[in-house]
Amino acid sequence: MNQKATLQTPRSRVKYLGSAKSGTHHVWMMRLTSFALLPLTIAFIVVVLSLAGRDFQSARIFLGSPFPSILMLLFVGVGVYHMTLGMQVIIEDYIHVERTKSLALMANICFGLLMGAALVYAVLRLSFT
Repeated sequence: MNQKATLQTPRSRVKYLGSAKSGTHHVWMMRLTSFALLPLTIAFIVVVLSLAGRDFQSARIFLGSPFPSILMLLFVGVGVYHMTLGMQVIIEDYIHVERTKSLALMANICFGLLMGAALVYAVLRLSFT
């Protein structure tokens, strides 16, 4: 039996829990958001293609209806969260200096929040004006 396997309890091996007891939550969230992004991306493409050739006023009226604006908000929210999770994995894997890693992770979260807020504001502004 290898040494690494003996450091985990049998229950931890069954539940796929690592030493931090966080399990595969991050991986499952990445899978869940990528699965959710499949239909949301198709809906985004359909909305963008339906806006092609329209003037600004008719595009604003179209985005002001509930269904397209809700789809856009879901696409933005899930997409930004997925992007932030993906960058977190890259930062944790490739930055080895702890202080730099901590700063990069904080910057990643701040960037995700700023991008999400700006995109939500843009969609809501188009929807309500």
